[in-house]
Amino acid sequence: MTGLPIRLRITLGFAVAMAIVLSVVGMVTYFLLAAGFSTDLDRELKQRAQDLTPVVAQGSSQLADAAGSGFIERGESFAEVVTPGGRVLQATATLNGSALLSRAEASRATTRSIFLDRRDAPGLDEPARLLATPVPIAGHPAVLVVGNTRENGAEALRHVRTQLVIGLPLLLLLTAGLGYRLTGAALRPVEEMRRRAAAMSGAGAGQRLPVPPGNDELARLGSTLNELLGRVEATLARERAFVANASHELRTPLALMRTELELAVRRPRPAAELTRAIASASEEVQRLTRLADDLLVLATAEDSGMRVDLLPVDIPPLLHRVTARFRATAAALDRGIRIDSGSVASVEADPARLEQALGNLVANALQHGAGTVTVAARETLGAVVFSVGDEGKGFSPAMLAHGFERFAHSPSGGGSGLGLSVVAAVSRAHGGCAGAGNPATGGAQAWIRLPAGARSSPA
Repeated sequence: MTGLPIRLRITLGFAVAMAIVLSVVGMVTYFLLAAGFSTDLDRELKQRAQDLTPVVAQGSSQLADAAGSGFIERGESFAEVVTPGGRVLQATATLNGSALLSRAEASRATTRSIFLDRRDAPGLDEPARLLATPVPIAGHPAVLVVGNTRENGAEALRHVRTQLVIGLPLLLLLTAGLGYRLTGAALRPVEEMRRRAAAMSGAGAGQRLPVPPGNDELARLGSTLNELLGRVEATLARERAFVANASHELRTPLALMRTELELAVRRPRPAAELTRAIASASEEVQRLTRLADDLLVLATAEDSGMRVDLLPVDIPPLLHRVTARFRATAAALDRGIRIDSGSVASVEADPARLEQALGNLVANALQHGAGTVTVAARETLGAVVFSVGDEGKGFSPAMLAHGFERFAHSPSGGGSGLGLSVVAAVSRAHGGCAGAGNPATGGAQAWIRLPAGARSSPA
């Protein structure tokens, strides 16, 4: 069943349901009709008994004549009068004087009217229904018995049964065919969407599925799929931009390294020049290493969520390790680095990831800021906030709005544009967040907010 097309499955299910409904309706109709025939027959017998009672009570011996006078139909209806002992006093000609009641039945019928069924009526050989009712004749008790065969009702029921046996399957076939066509019409928009999806290519932009008119389930499905296509298209565009920007960022240091090395080996050069060339190439290698690390972090966070191993991290030693890596760079720029760990002792975090994020903030402040760089840690409202500030001009409005996006470059230029996006990914992986602003006292400040008991969450 599961391997069949959905259109055929719906039609089969509809056909089974209709078969059950039609069968129940047919059976109920048949039995109600049969019960109606029985009720009508009993009503007719009562009416005949009422019509014959005055004739019998008057002591008339012309019951046989009464049978042909309209009281009783010839051939299928009959009547007789019997004593309480069962002896026949009068009878219609079709009975040939045969008693319709036994002694016990005749005795019981002298006190009240009773209905009886016979497998066949004397002289007619057909199933019959009898009504025995008490009738006094000249002050003596007697019983009037009227009867009628069931053949008329049985014949009508056979006719109805034949019509049901033939008509219900035909009706089922017609309704199943109609259901098949209606299901096909209902699923036609789905087939159109499938064909359009099969014809789509990854190169085409703005391709969407046809949405049927209205606001039914299929229309909402088409709209939802088109929204999904829009999100996928935007994601692909971001990925293409990511690859293009990454290629550009990788190309620049590689080109510089190639130039330095080609110049170094082109002709004999003094040792000092070779040393400078090697040092320059080493700086570019470090830049490539940082870029590769940042790209790896972002790719991991984008693909399956960055995994962090939460451990108790002592904050003062962490800040000293981070700033120690940039002391020489700060000294070369004639700038200082200050640590303000406050009273915060520790936080649950991934030491390597947290150190990487703080290092990116310090590197960003040294590259794009001015004055002393302050690395601080504070605990507030169940969270630990790490901040890195400088005394420069502050962030531009564009950097405040998009600085934590990938390849968002500062107007001052330089860098890969990945540092702050790595900071955001690391903070999200710890269940925290990151941000930036321009304090009222001047300069720029970027921060990472982590829960005091950080818990890992998908980046």
